[in-house]
Amino acid sequence: MRSSAWPPPNPAARNYANAQWGESHAKQMLVRQTLGAAMPLAGVGCAIDRGTLARIAATRGGLPFDPGSLTEDYELGLAIARTGGRAAFVRVLDGTAPVAVRAYFPATLEASVRQKARWMTGIALAGWDRTGWGRPLAIGDHWMRMRDRRAILSVMVLAAAYVSLVGWAGLAVVDLWRGSNTVSIDPALAALLGLNAWLLGWRIVMRAAFVGAAYGRVEALWSVPRMVVANFIALLAARRAIWRYVGLLRGQALHWDKTAHHFPDLPREPA
Repeated sequence: MRSSAWPPPNPAARNYANAQWGESHAKQMLVRQTLGAAMPLAGVGCAIDRGTLARIAATRGGLPFDPGSLTEDYELGLAIARTGGRAAFVRVLDGTAPVAVRAYFPATLEASVRQKARWMTGIALAGWDRTGWGRPLAIGDHWMRMRDRRAILSVMVLAAAYVSLVGWAGLAVVDLWRGSNTVSIDPALAALLGLNAWLLGWRIVMRAAFVGAAYGRVEALWSVPRMVVANFIALLAARRAIWRYVGLLRGQALHWDKTAHHFPDLPREPA
């Protein structure tokens, strides 16, 4: 695959979530590797030593892959660490572009919610029951697993933030219409809001910079409004994930939401 063929020549073919989640995942993997934490596999684009795979199969009755998992690639990476194996996030450049398996994230709202909900259910909820906390005293590993499982809590905070934002905006409009000022902010709260606004601005700049380095300037600009779209997907996915997890606890059969992968239409290599 030529580096010149990526990003795809047609910007309209890219979807709203691929750049953001790819950017976040790549940075997380480097942090995990530095901390010595278990490295979750990302499905495609992974190579596993046959001896390691055999050791995992020996603990599962001869089956290297667990059909009862919603996020087998994630759990397989944790299993490699549990059996004493090591993993590395390898970055190899072909010119200026990284060598990688390239595929789009689901491009419709329904498909995106289904995919995100499967990740939340398999990692933050059911995966917690299945994998626990891993090796004793492995603080870096415990920290990263806790970070993986914060998704549902983060979504609750996110929902409260959006409700508060709409409420404050509504009160401001009413005050403007009435010519009054019924809303007052405590100085300590104002300072906290200012600090959070600064941190949000820093995060937006960093996200745009990393997305731009991988996908170009246009996608870097689009990464800012896409944050709101990604948050909306997360809110809908959390509701679906919670209901699926409740169903699993009640003994319902596991339902696998298969992702339909779509790949860039790349030009053929010259003969």
